[in-house]
Amino acid sequence: MQVLYFSRSRKPDLEKQLDLEWCNRLEDLLKRADFVSLHVRLTPETEHLIGEHELSLMKESAILVNSSRGRVVDQQALYRALQSDSIAGAALDVMEVEPLPMDDPILSLENVVLSPHLGTDTHGTRLKVAMTAARNLLAGIAGEELLHCVNPEVYER
Repeated sequence: MQVLYFSRSRKPDLEKQLDLEWCNRLEDLLKRADFVSLHVRLTPETEHLIGEHELSLMKESAILVNSSRGRVVDQQALYRALQSDSIAGAALDVMEVEPLPMDDPILSLENVVLSPHLGTDTHGTRLKVAMTAARNLLAGIAGEELLHCVNPEVYER
């Protein structure tokens, strides 16, 4: 399988190691790819990275996979593209609005697969979460600082 990628920075070492082909424009990748898998952080630059225009560039046989963040894809534009068979299908682990309302029209489509934000739910991830919880429990009992504390200002008191 030929693997294409788009990134703001080219990665020659990975290209050589994994036999990847860099596309210097997202548009070029969208026109050529059979599967488009999104792996980006949600930032002002990536919000609705995939919208009406980008979906129109994709092959009719293409599948869009989003396991990054829901708002990276304009879900209404995606719905229209899927409904009109402009693209073949989509697999979404994240939605623009979560939880997805039960009356969302995307639920009525047969060419979309939805999962409830499980992209990171691997055995390895679950083990790390459990170990962090156990370490935090022990640290709390010992009066020590917790790992990844979201409100570290409590330690100043």
